[in-house]
Amino acid sequence: MSVNDYEEILKYYELHETIGTGGFAKVKLGRHLLTGERVAIKIMDKVTLGDDLPRVKTEIDAMKNLSHQHVCRLYHVIETSKKIFIVLEYCPGGELFDYIVSKDRLSEEEARVFFRQIVSAIAYVHSQGYAHRDLKPENLLIDEEHNLKLIDFGLCAKPKGGLDYRLNTCCGSPAYAAPELIQGKEYIGSEADIWSMGVLLYALLCGFLPFDDDNVMALYRRITRGKYSVPKWLSPSSTLLLNQLLQVDPKKRITVKQLLSHPWLMQGYSDAVQWQSKYPVGHLDEDCVTELSVFHNKSRETISALVSEWNYDQMSATYLLLQSKKARGKRMRLRIPSQTGHASTTQSGSLGPEKATTYEDVPDGSNVPDAFGSMEFSDAASLFEESPLEEFILNTHRTEQHSRHDTQLGDMEFTLSTPVTRKVASKKRANKENVDAESALRNEPPFALPAPKAFSKSQTEKQVEGIPFQAPTSKESQFTTVTPVKKPKAPTNTYELTAAEVLPERRCHSVDLDLNLAHVDSSQKKRKAKLFGSFERGLDKVITMLTPGKKKRFSRQRPRKLKEHYNVTRTQLLNPDQLLNEIISVLSKKQVEYIKKGYTLKCQTKPDFGKETMKFELEVCRLSKNGAVGIRRQRLRGDAWVYKRLVEDILSSCRV
Repeated sequence: MSVNDYEEILKYYELHETIGTGGFAKVKLGRHLLTGERVAIKIMDKVTLGDDLPRVKTEIDAMKNLSHQHVCRLYHVIETSKKIFIVLEYCPGGELFDYIVSKDRLSEEEARVFFRQIVSAIAYVHSQGYAHRDLKPENLLIDEEHNLKLIDFGLCAKPKGGLDYRLNTCCGSPAYAAPELIQGKEYIGSEADIWSMGVLLYALLCGFLPFDDDNVMALYRRITRGKYSVPKWLSPSSTLLLNQLLQVDPKKRITVKQLLSHPWLMQGYSDAVQWQSKYPVGHLDEDCVTELSVFHNKSRETISALVSEWNYDQMSATYLLLQSKKARGKRMRLRIPSQTGHASTTQSGSLGPEKATTYEDVPDGSNVPDAFGSMEFSDAASLFEESPLEEFILNTHRTEQHSRHDTQLGDMEFTLSTPVTRKVASKKRANKENVDAESALRNEPPFALPAPKAFSKSQTEKQVEGIPFQAPTSKESQFTTVTPVKKPKAPTNTYELTAAEVLPERRCHSVDLDLNLAHVDSSQKKRKAKLFGSFERGLDKVITMLTPGKKKRFSRQRPRKLKEHYNVTRTQLLNPDQLLNEIISVLSKKQVEYIKKGYTLKCQTKPDFGKETMKFELEVCRLSKNGAVGIRRQRLRGDAWVYKRLVEDILSSCRV
């Protein structure tokens, strides 16, 4: 792995803790330097991706064309020789699946709120000529305002013959797959999505699946028959809607257009579901353009032209994040990061109100919920660890920020250590993105929905066929201190409006030598490795000395403090060590393998013939409000509902 791969993303974003990880990708919580907004950064290694690389390209192409309030927003794509970085909207509420598990099942009223949002997203996606083909609760995230965002377009299809063009690739998750799809017949993508929406609505209302069996062939037989139980708590109107969605014959299935004003979805609402985008690609927000114009000292026309190219570069990301701040009622203001949040060492201890506003809502790492995306896990035990070189690159970048002592700062909500001077680059660069912005505005929607006020039209592209793929998430939750920085000179390069690139600081010469001299003999390598380690240990001591509270905060010798969340179970035990031993005892009895790391247990079931290996994480934690002891649970790999049953069985067996 090249240092340069990470230097590219560090020009624009701070990288914090990993919130999702997989065999070929990981997702880190990030912060955009110019706006201070939190983002999710999906990091993929091209070599590791292998045959999955086309799937990633499919996802990127689809998300570039989709702009909707209930679709997770793409902000920025950075591709280096070895890495792909996809910067996405951050949804702190986690997966809809975890929310269902925490509630057992949702009330009809709450299910209706969510299902209206799902219908809105799918109607929009279909209007753009796409079929999602992998709808399930794990692919719907909850944002900070408790609204749903659709993710994972890696299996989507946009037939060049239109949405009525028949597909033949069997993909997605078996429990949500339509009968015509699993029978190997040609199918229409939008009709298959409607079936999946029926399964999803059933899961919301019942807390379990309509078609479920450990044996895949038995599951397929249940789906093709279309027979499912109707729990007594379902209302007649809910039962009717489920029946219309879960029709085995796709031609008898309800359509998305009919769903928009369906009686069940209209209960308590005066208006039909609004499927049109509130953020059409063709329309630019004047306030956002003005802020960019002032910041870059360029005309509004110049900025508008650059944003309208939609290259999903720094300009696109900054505009979209400003738009997001405005939508949430936040102050729209751009600052070069080193202008914010830190007084110089010659000033008095307090931060002025203006400086304190740029990085608003800095999250406490212990309270960041596990949330984002879905990826397949590798079987290696090392999947739970960061690459040592990657960690050094990121930690060196952060450590240098702490290496200059500043005793003038007063107490703040989070620990600020020392100021750091970053270099501002002004380089003339040609954008290499393959985006045809003009063609994105040409096509008419493939079917007629109620007349929209405004909606974006996607570019014509060839049919995309997905690869069968089922990809759950893993999340970890340990936040890294945000370090404010000093004010450099403003960029002046007239060709590069994204000139406010903040480069990582120069690293120690010995580190550069160690990373680049791959040709030295083994004895030299050993000496360099020793120097490398000494350098890291020395920096750790400096950090501990300058920020004495930091070492204690990140210590693994005691359980983390977490907010009560959907995936945290409160227990009656008050001793975390006793609870940890209780869980380990139950895991051993149930023949579940585990790796212990502090108070976290990385678990996996033993591979049985014909059954998928299940991987999940259990962590003993303290609840931040009252100090009670809880268990955080997180699915890493395997079917979500099998995981639900397994973890519930484990927790019920613990004497908690």
